[in-house]
Amino acid sequence: MTHGKSFARRATVLIALFALVLGTLVPDASAQRRRARRTVRRTTTRTTRTTVPAPPPLRYFTVPADTVVRVRMDTELNSRTARVGDRFSTSVTEPVYGGGSGVDVIPVGSKIWGRVTAVNRSGRRTPGNITVSFNQVELPNGARHPINGSLSSLQTDDVNADNESTVRGTGNRKRDAVFIGGGATTGAIIGAIAGGGKGAAIGAILGGAAGTGARVYEKEQEAEVKSGTTFGVILNRAVSMPEYRGQ
Repeated sequence: MTHGKSFARRATVLIALFALVLGTLVPDASAQRRRARRTVRRTTTRTTRTTVPAPPPLRYFTVPADTVVRVRMDTELNSRTARVGDRFSTSVTEPVYGGGSGVDVIPVGSKIWGRVTAVNRSGRRTPGNITVSFNQVELPNGARHPINGSLSSLQTDDVNADNESTVRGTGNRKRDAVFIGGGATTGAIIGAIAGGGKGAAIGAILGGAAGTGARVYEKEQEAEVKSGTTFGVILNRAVSMPEYRGQ
């Protein structure tokens, strides 16, 4: 009988201890869950979707054939050292607008890239000459567009300007223009290849005063086109270009 009472007391003590332990654990676990929920609420952020309106689509405009782009030479060419395939760049000095729109498509500062297609060194009776072509325009925002262009004079006899400051070529001879050595005092001039020969000078003195003509050679000399020389690039074909929007 005594043994049974002792067993009952031990069992009661064990149950009391178990209840005590359970009472301390359960609230703690519940408190942990509450803390976890608060943490989740604090770390959860609301994302707000903002709709950014799309920019209007680019409008394309045609720059017609025979448009003459005024450019300035960035580097130097010389018929003594130039090689076929040499690339060079020029800088646009006046804006070009889409045909009839007044919208700027080739702004000032754009680059027009060209390459040397033929070179002849000066001889005893013939000056050196350099034939070039132009195949790409690079806008200030980095966009590039292919073109098909040739060298052109900027003399008033060879070009006309309309009310949008767009320059147009007037004669077919401009498509055969080359840089020709012009003597010690005149430097390089624009000439035309006549009947497959070296031809006579028909253009303006490059790098000299605007409108100054040169019709004869002082002595035979290499064609030297210095950096800063101004001339025209005439488009042999029309080109479609987007309106310029900057960076």
